[in-house]
Amino acid sequence: MSVFMVERNLKGISIDDLGAAQKAAIATAQKMTADGDKISYVRSTFAPEDGRCMCLFDGESADQVRRLNDTAGLPYEKVVAAMDLTP
Repeated sequence: MSVFMVERNLKGISIDDLGAAQKAAIATAQKMTADGDKISYVRSTFAPEDGRCMCLFDGESADQVRRLNDTAGLPYEKVVAAMDLTP
């Protein structure tokens, strides 16, 4: 699997809606995995000042990650291959 970064513009989102979006991403990844797709939510970073949100997923392709976000009803601007540099 590879890491993919989802770029979002969530300017003005409430903390409750942000939490609900995260839960939707996690639940959709779990359902897709149960259905045979290997994909998982890793984490998100949110900058409330300008609404930028970057979410990381482990998956098989950018198309798979787009499908997860579309299924979960989560807005995004783009999905790109990324490198997770967590020490």
